[in-house]
Amino acid sequence: MIFFLIFLGTFLIMECVTWCTHKYVMHGSMWYFHADHHQPKYANVFERNDIFFVIFAVPSIVLFYYGVEGGLNYKFFIGLGIMFYGLCYFMIHDVLIHQRFKWFKHTNNKYLIGLRKAHKIHHKHLGKEYGECFGMLFVPFKYYKI
Repeated sequence: MIFFLIFLGTFLIMECVTWCTHKYVMHGSMWYFHADHHQPKYANVFERNDIFFVIFAVPSIVLFYYGVEGGLNYKFFIGLGIMFYGLCYFMIHDVLIHQRFKWFKHTNNKYLIGLRKAHKIHHKHLGKEYGECFGMLFVPFKYYKI
């Protein structure tokens, strides 16, 4: 039970980490890597912004490695929480919102429509200033109204 709570807590904390990283790092000192994500899309499959998937994957991989020494320990479940958050982020951000993969093109789900609306508001600014809606899985309730 404690390992499940560690996993769940890590997953939820990752939304806060993502929000802060998005607002203060991606729209701050690492804007060079994130800027192409706010520009019109080209035929290129990858963006410089994709480096952030690698940056977030490294701690998860390291925690998996040290989390299996001598049997499963709490580090493994922290890594699992980070990994599952990353998977959800990928499915929401790259598949559902930006349609980089054409798996879920249409939805009537109010929550998913709200996520799309909030992200669209985030992308209305092409520069790094004046951004809003930096979260991914939890966005203000006003975007859930249809």
